[in-house]
Formats: sequence, C-alpha cells, structure tokens
Amino acid sequence: MIIERVPAATMEQEAQNLGLDLPIEQTAVWADYQSEVPGRTPWGSLLVRDSEQEGKIVAVISLIRMDTHGYSYLRAGHGPVWQEKPTQQQEQQFIDALVKFVRTNDRHIAFLRIDTWYDHANVKPVLSTVPYSETVVVDLTGTEDDILSRMKKRGRRDVRKAMRESPAEIQNETAQALADFTEYYKVMVDTAQRDGFAPAPMSDYIDMLTKLGKNARLYAARVNGEVHGWTIITTHGKSAVYYYACMASDARGEFIPDKMLLHAMLDLNSEGFTKFDLMGIGNDFAPSLKSLNGFKTKFAKDTTVVAAGHDIPLHKCLYSMLTMMKSVRDKLRSLKHHEK
Repeated sequence: MIIERVPAATMEQEAQNLGLDLPIEQTAVWADYQSEVPGRTPWGSLLVRDSEQEGKIVAVISLIRMDTHGYSYLRAGHGPVWQEKPTQQQEQQFIDALVKFVRTNDRHIAFLRIDTWYDHANVKPVLSTVPYSETVVVDLTGTEDDILSRMKKRGRRDVRKAMRESPAEIQNETAQALADFTEYYKVMVDTAQRDGFAPAPMSDYIDMLTKLGKNARLYAARVNGEVHGWTIITTHGKSAVYYYACMASDARGEFIPDKMLLHAMLDLNSEGFTKFDLMGIGNDFAPSLKSLNGFKTKFAKDTTVVAAGHDIPLHKCLYSMLTMMKSVRDKLRSLKHHEK
C-alpha cells in the first residue's frame, strides 16, 4: 500500500470519483470544526493506493492530531473509508504503510486511533471513548409508509402510538438554540444525572452547531412551551447521523424519542437524504451500549456491521504506560462505586 498526502479538497474529489459517501468526520467541514477545538489539529488527508493494483486508490482517510495530557495521537473518526471491504491482508498492509508514513512525518505521535475490520497483532482496544462494531441504518427513501414498513413491527407500533398520544410539538430549533442554549442544556444535564454520565460543556454543543453550519441541526420537543427533549443530527452528502439526544426525566411518559425521530426522518426525507445512521448499538464488542438496543433496533429490521475503533501503538513503551494508568484508574473507579 502507498500513502499519499493531498489537500482535503483533492481527497474528497477522489472519494466522489470512487462513489464513496464520506462520513462527516472524514471531510474538510469536520477538520475545520476540529481545528478550532483546543488541542486538536487537522493532520492530513490521505489517499491509499494499492501497489498490487497499479496504484489504484482503494481508500481515503482524514486524521486529526489530538494533543492531551502530555502526549499526542492521531484519530480518524469513521476512517479509513474503503471502496470495498478489505481483506485481512489488505488491511494489515494498509496499517503497516500508515504506521511507516506517520513515523516518517511526525515522530511525536504515540499511537493511531482508526477503524479496523479485523483483529491484528498490532491493534489494541482503545484507551478511551466507546467504539462500536454494529449500528442501525434507517433507509429514508420513499414515502412515510415506505419508511414505516421497513421498521420492525414494534417500531411501527411505538411510532404510531407516539404520533397519536405524545403531547410534544417537534420543530427544527437550530436558530433558537444558537441564540440561547440555556434551556436545552438543562435537559442534557438532567439526562446525564439520571443516566450516570458527564455532559460535555455547553459550549461544545453550541460550537458543533455553529462550526458545522448547514451540516448540523437541532430538533426540539416542547410540551406546554418547555423543552422536554432534543437531538442534534449531522448531515453530509445523502446521509444523516443521530449524534446527540437527551430527554427530561419528567417527560418519560410522553413518547418523545419516537415522535422526534420520525419527525426528523420525514424532514430529512423531504430534503433528499437517503440514510439515517442511529450511531451505534451494543454487542459483545461494546457491551456498555446494549442498553440502547431496545430503542434503536426497532427502527430497522436488520443491523449493520461496521469497522470499529482500535488503537495502534507507535511508541510502545509510552502506550504500555498509558494502558497501565488506565487500568489503575478503572480499578479506583470500581472501588469507589462499590463503596457507595
């Protein structure tokens, strides 16, 4: 495999020539957004050529340099993007070529974080974040009845019940959220406290909507004028992704998620979008996500297997130390949890 660094516009044009629908995280729009986040720098847009196929481009990848806690790594969100699923040998050849290319061009990179289809000897579970190897992709083509017909029976039942009984009014409120995100953030904080996670700072959601512009939107559900739930959806090409979602604790009987998702699906359909990725479900690879399965899997009859995030150490001693530190932190967290 041969790695070639090119301008982002060139990479996107080559991807288009190959008929690839790039995830937004592999585009210049995303790189520009990340460039304004402290500690993140677009590192390079790369073409992957197969030397055994006369230098034919077989994949593309965009990498962001992440500087954190005194070390640096490169991350490719949902990348590389292959023209067709590689064999295990092709993927290993790509990994070897990428490692060599990065070492030649930036000696300070501790590890790479990319999506791989296979387990390789030099591939490790990620130190942070929660990657997934399976997702739900909703087909948005056709009429409303067509979209509903492709759901599981319980999905159609739940959505129709929500449309009949939910008191929520659903609207695209991107402009209102950008003007003042306070009421929306209160719902995210409520959700985080209920479900046991730490919400991102309010500025993260505002920045995402601001920097991605037409490629991001927020739908809100209001009951009696108050925001009871919202979701941020990203778009690129003909695809959309269900990025963030939250719901107020006192809104649990209002069937908001089902009504909000159908509203978004029909809105996206009317604009010509053809796919809606619900962004990850749980399985043996990602057991912590299994709580999402009951809700997400009802919107399509089949799930979609995808390449999953893995780390590839470049500085092995440093990576071993980071792994050990993570293990210690995890044990301390577990002890604190049992003491409660």
